[in-house]
Amino acid sequence: MNRQKVDTKPTALYQRLGGYDAIAVLVDDFAGRLSSDPKFARFFQGSSADSRKRRRQLFVEQVCEAAGGSCYYTGRNMKASHEGLGITGADWGLMLKHLATSFDKLRVRPPERKAVLDIFDSTKEDIVESGRAGGGSM
Repeated sequence: MNRQKVDTKPTALYQRLGGYDAIAVLVDDFAGRLSSDPKFARFFQGSSADSRKRRRQLFVEQVCEAAGGSCYYTGRNMKASHEGLGITGADWGLMLKHLATSFDKLRVRPPERKAVLDIFDSTKEDIVESGRAGGGSM
């Protein structure tokens, strides 16, 4: 009897998304949607070009690491990063709509969408400060 070894180890989300470059494209598209939405303008006021580049790089690193890539997130925790911004449940829900639009544009498959949403959902308690109703996963 010929037995072949079958790799039953699941493929990391990082690879399923397409690796670092694909995650960077997703982050860039999503962050562009947020920064161009007038409802999110209050979160980006006064940011220098250098600050925006740093925030983008940290965001890519965070998603990359959470997805099982070899990146290492060096930023502050989510609570410290978002404290005092007054992010509401309505803000969270609108953010998820922008993320869904990015998923659609980049043709992210449903299993990977859910996995990325799970990453985002794991941070919600530390980010949303008020108006906790609303939002949720798509």
